[in-house]
Amino acid sequence: MPPANPAVDTADVHALLERGRSLSTPVLRAAVGRLAAPMDTVAAYHFGWIDAEGRPADGDGGKAVRPALSLLSAEAAGATAETGIPAAVAVELVHNFSLLHDDLMDGDEQRRHRDTVWKVHGPAQAILVGDALFALANEVLLEIGTPEAGRATRRLTTATRKLIDGQAQDISYEHRERVTVEECLEMEGNKTGALLACAVSIGAVLGGADDRMADTLEAYGHHLGLAFQAVDDLLGIWGDPEATGKQTWSDLRQRKKSLPVVAALAAGGPASRRLGELLAADAKSNDFETFSEEEFATRAALIEEAGGREWTSQEARRQHAVAIEALDGVDMPEKVRAQLTALADFVVVRKR
Repeated sequence: MPPANPAVDTADVHALLERGRSLSTPVLRAAVGRLAAPMDTVAAYHFGWIDAEGRPADGDGGKAVRPALSLLSAEAAGATAETGIPAAVAVELVHNFSLLHDDLMDGDEQRRHRDTVWKVHGPAQAILVGDALFALANEVLLEIGTPEAGRATRRLTTATRKLIDGQAQDISYEHRERVTVEECLEMEGNKTGALLACAVSIGAVLGGADDRMADTLEAYGHHLGLAFQAVDDLLGIWGDPEATGKQTWSDLRQRKKSLPVVAALAAGGPASRRLGELLAADAKSNDFETFSEEEFATRAALIEEAGGREWTSQEARRQHAVAIEALDGVDMPEKVRAQLTALADFVVVRKR
């Protein structure tokens, strides 16, 4: 029998996240520094390194879950955490490429408690800088010059294509009256699961892991991504704006067919039917932009009454369990296994 996983408390999780951030940020800054002006400045603003006037800032750079996973991925393969730094940086670059474009497409004016790039620097710069970050991500991996780097880059480009597929699905669903739960999970598996799966596999690839090990770690990351997105969907409706940095009822304002909405519409019953009627009317309304807080609160209450909130909470827990089970298929140091488990726990119970 293998030894039980060592206990990893919340402080240890935050230490893992901080390690991912501290080891990857200098390399990330150097990569961004290659961009031509003014893209380098725009990117620095997006990452929170400077304010809108170009002065040094200490902005919120996000949770750094993906860099932490990339470093642990390398250690799972028996390599040093430092081996996974290029993977951590490449995945962060792709993630932020997607955020820049998503904010513009969704019309989001706030991210991490600050105005978004398109709001400050204009849509053209948001598009260009996003494109540049994607190109940089591939450069960071390919310049390593090893066969493992080529394998990691193939996984990254595949994950990026799936991420884009997911964003396209997400946008198309906003204009449909009904989306099935299966369609929503496929979309979220592409939009969120693919890049988390990549983060926790390409560090191992750079560390010399074979495809079987990388694929198994990828399965863990895919299901962790689905759990992560389910929690985000809950926060997108019921999250505290002070914590999320977004407006109240953020996803409802954008007419997103997120998991709580889709599950509520599929549930049947009076609340489900009333919700369906309201959302169908919303789709045809010319006054949607002027809806009051009470009108959004009514829709959120119907989603909860129909069971969408509870179903999504249970789905987050289910995907978390499947992710942890996937780790059983990988031989790795028990400390690393415990840390991957602890990070998964953090994703599901995190607060904003």
